[in-house]
Amino acid sequence: MSRSSAVLLKERKAEARRVVLARRKGADPAANGAALVGHVLALCPPPPGALVAGYWPMGDEVDIRPLLAALAERGHPLALPVTPPRGQPLLFRRWQPGDALRPGPLGTSYPAGGEEVRPDWLLVPLVAFDRAGRRLGYGGGYYDRTLAALPGAVAVGCAHSVQEMPEVPAGPDDVRLPWVATENGVIECPL
Repeated sequence: MSRSSAVLLKERKAEARRVVLARRKGADPAANGAALVGHVLALCPPPPGALVAGYWPMGDEVDIRPLLAALAERGHPLALPVTPPRGQPLLFRRWQPGDALRPGPLGTSYPAGGEEVRPDWLLVPLVAFDRAGRRLGYGGGYYDRTLAALPGAVAVGCAHSVQEMPEVPAGPDDVRLPWVATENGVIECPL
């Protein structure tokens, strides 16, 4: 990718983030998160015994905590991410509902204890998505590096339906998702 193309892509992503984050402010994180539970468990559940990595929601992100609780009740071991220094993939620590959390960088929360683990199945936050499985994050590239480093792991984007765009600006290092779950259902994305 040429330098001018990279600059243009960065500008297009920044504008998409601005538009979608403004749109997301009117969404209901708790109600939409509760609706995700039935959709994910019915349409794209993790296989039995899969170690599932979630995330602790920030601000008006869709609240996946009910889904994490439902997965724990089904016997899935869980993990949450730990944000490493910029430029590295995320680390994951084992976690279960009720375990203590610590404040992390960039407004994140991570397990206060717990062993480091490698997830089989991930619930991924995002800023914007499209039906081709392209996702736009906050700009740090953490999930793109993480998913690239976890071949064979399955990732499901979690979002409010208002975060959908006709086409998300994406570059060659942006990893696509096979599914995106919203309060309206699960979108299967052709890869």
